[in-house]
Amino acid sequence: MRKILIVNDPKSAVEEESILGNKNLMIFIATSSEEALTIHKREKVDLVITDLDMPGMSGDTLCSLIRKDEVLGKVPVLIVCGNKKSDLERCTKCGTNSHITKPLDPVQFLEKVSQLIDVPKRSGVRVFTNISVKGTFENEKFFCTSVDISTSGILIESDRAISKGDTITCSFFIPGSSNRVVVDCVVMRVMNIASNVYHYGAKFLNLDPGNKSAINEFVRKKTS
Repeated sequence: MRKILIVNDPKSAVEEESILGNKNLMIFIATSSEEALTIHKREKVDLVITDLDMPGMSGDTLCSLIRKDEVLGKVPVLIVCGNKKSDLERCTKCGTNSHITKPLDPVQFLEKVSQLIDVPKRSGVRVFTNISVKGTFENEKFFCTSVDISTSGILIESDRAISKGDTITCSFFIPGSSNRVVVDCVVMRVMNIASNVYHYGAKFLNLDPGNKSAINEFVRKKTS
């Protein structure tokens, strides 16, 4: 099983993890470069993905330190950065294998990762989208927003406490469409990203073919 270390703030790290979301990957998250070094020394990860401008030790400094270590230095490093000339120069100088600019494009991000390590393909490309979602759990309604979506599922953010394996109903409109999607989902992943703020990775159950086609078209337009 491939090990990937994501170094970023909690929300961005969860977004990157969601794009990668593959059962054949073991993903570690560090919120500082110092923590990242500790994890890499312990786990000997197969890929490091770091933001360039981390608080404290920056991402390019982290990369430089990794490169100087005879044991740990061979790991591929992917840096997420801005599109400024100075950012790109910093990436080049520190010895990173590759970089990708913000905002992240999910398809390009997966391509970059796949170029550095052999990553099994996941079903359904996910795209970031912020839409209002009405949820129902145990006959109680709650409100949440989407983080990303694909034809296989949705990542939502909510203050409602739900457990892995729970079944919820999600109702939402696909952007640019009059289609209202009402679908049962099973919660596959639970991530506590802040105090009383949760991200839930939910898999669609028996999604209507028409709605699946509409979501697929939305994803296609966002990634074209």
